[in-house]
Order: sequence, then C-alpha cells, then structure tokens
Amino acid sequence: MSINADGAPNAYHPADTGIDFLANAGYSDNWWALAVDKNGNPFIQGSTDPYPGYYISTTALFDSGFVKQDPRRYVDSTKIPYIVLPGNGDFRKVTGVKLGDFAVVYNTNNEKLAFAIYADVGPKNQIGEGSIALSQAVGNDPLVRSRVRRGIPKDIVYIVFPGSGNGQPRTISEIEAETKRFFEIWGGIERIKSL
Repeated sequence: MSINADGAPNAYHPADTGIDFLANAGYSDNWWALAVDKNGNPFIQGSTDPYPGYYISTTALFDSGFVKQDPRRYVDSTKIPYIVLPGNGDFRKVTGVKLGDFAVVYNTNNEKLAFAIYADVGPKNQIGEGSIALSQAVGNDPLVRSRVRRGIPKDIVYIVFPGSGNGQPRTISEIEAETKRFFEIWGGIERIKSL
C-alpha cells in the first residue's frame, strides 16, 4: 500500500517542506493535488487556516459546502482513513465503485483491520494507495523525518462495497459504523481470512 498525503493541510509547501514531496502534487501548469485559481496558480493558506503558508491539498471527494480555497473542503489524509482507486471511467464502470463508497482494509501480516472511505483517485493502472491515517490504522507509521514514506510493500487486502456511500465525505464514526454494517453482511473477519 502506497501512502497518499493528499487532503492533509500540511501535505505540500512552496519550499517543498510539507509532509510529502511537492512533486507528488504535480508541477506548474499541471497541479493535480492542489487547489488552484482560474490561472492555474495554487492557493496558499492564510493566517486563519490550519497551516499558513502551505498549499491547499485536494482530494477527489470533497465537501461542496466549502469553497475550493478552504482546506476543510478536502478529506484530510492525516485524520481520515481513505483509499485511492483508479480515476478512469472504465474502472468505475466495471466495478460499480464510486467516490464516497466504504471499504475494509486488512493487513494480513499483523491482522489489523481498518474501515475506510474511497476519497481520492490515482493513475488508471495502479491500485493500492491509502491515506496516512489508514496506514497507521493497519499498523504502519508512514511519517519519517516529516516526509511520507512509501508505505507497506505487500499483504494488504482491500474489500470495497460498491454503492455503499453517498458521494460525500464522512466523519470517522460514520465511516466505522457504515462500513462495519456492510462488512458483517459480507461475511466479516472470517470471510476475509478465508481469502
């Protein structure tokens, strides 16, 4: 499981001192993980934001109740366990999975289980990213020297429940309650261990 810091208000900084490398957010004229103005220039957090001077990092799942230059609009990788799946239409069409759907992530090495939400999209040929909070929940510390380490090399299982969400960000308690319900209907820990 690779680690995705997107959505964390301290993810990216103009001086490349955020918890993730700025190159993982894109580059000038092609920022895929930063909120930008109409000219393509990244917004910088102000004095009342959580991390003044940092860029505003985005996720594909967002709360439309906040404007795009508000860090609260996006799903915070350091607080919310989320998964990243391919963003192309073919993947979504074949699987039926949509942003906001719920997932269970299981580490077969230590048998730690976490409930998560599908909150960001990645490359079309890559499956297996998760937020910082998700990585920590399954027993990995992705934060090393204020940079995000690349994650867990193997033995991570994802179970995603298509159509389970409402297309909106959710609180940790909502994610846990909803996902637990779907997981138990699916067969729970006994079924996941039988895979």
